[in-house]
Amino acid sequence: MRNEKVYLVMIAVAAGFAFGEMCAPRPAEATNRDMIQLQTDVSRLIESVNNLNTSVEQKHAVQKTLLEQSLDSVNKLSTNMGALGQTVQQVQATTGSRLDAMGTQLQAMVDNMDELKSRLGKLNQQMADTQSTLQSVDAKLAGTAPQLPAPSAPLGVQGGTPAQGIAAPSPSPVASAPATMPPPSADVLYASARRDFDTGKYDLARQEFSDYLKYYPDTDLAGNAEFYEGEIFFAQADYQDAVSAYDHVLVDYPKSFKLAAARLKKGLALLEMGQQAAAIRELREVARRHPGTDEARKANAKLHDLATGGR
Repeated sequence: MRNEKVYLVMIAVAAGFAFGEMCAPRPAEATNRDMIQLQTDVSRLIESVNNLNTSVEQKHAVQKTLLEQSLDSVNKLSTNMGALGQTVQQVQATTGSRLDAMGTQLQAMVDNMDELKSRLGKLNQQMADTQSTLQSVDAKLAGTAPQLPAPSAPLGVQGGTPAQGIAAPSPSPVASAPATMPPPSADVLYASARRDFDTGKYDLARQEFSDYLKYYPDTDLAGNAEFYEGEIFFAQADYQDAVSAYDHVLVDYPKSFKLAAARLKKGLALLEMGQQAAAIRELREVARRHPGTDEARKANAKLHDLATGGR
């Protein structure tokens, strides 16, 4: 539209100039020569305007095509970005579920490895004890064991019969007392406690874990036994005793594999008791001391819930 206006203005200017030349008083020969020159100039001007108009239209068509192609590309990119965003969300959800499952499986494997290590240690000890016992039996059979002398007859006893007027000595009460049954081995006692814990027999499992800590307080699984005592208290809503058990794990067993879990559950128990400030401190300690663990992820999630008003 703009090119057409320019074209008309130029034609009008040329026509006015031509009209003025025609109206001006000149000799006939000079007038004809000027008219011919003017017509030639006007023709060239019109041709230039036409060429310019054609060039502008071509460029406009090219720009329009490029713009349409750009819009198509933007629309396709937007569609692809939307699909990519959905895919990323699905992958994140799937990865989170898999990480949870892997964390649970890894914790179970760690527990099993602890139990296996403890059982191997006890088996080696039992083998050493058995070998020692066999050596002692061999020595006795070979006659190398010392023989105790036969007891002599007490005073006042002749031929093994008490003399008249003298009472025979009464048997020692220690010798007549029944022998005390030894406790089960560490691995048997721990396995029994874990089995009862897993099947929900909490009272029996708590007694077994308590016996384990009583008889075997220095084994590798003592920290686990203390932790599961806390888990039983937590499951029975006895949060005060649960916190005490978790504290024993953190203080008495600094090399236990249950440190992160004990601190996390201590924070949750404090939260159940209404001690939110102390609970937040414990949860932050979990994230600080054990980064990258499943317990740290759970602690951060609980802190986020508390910060956003969740429970």
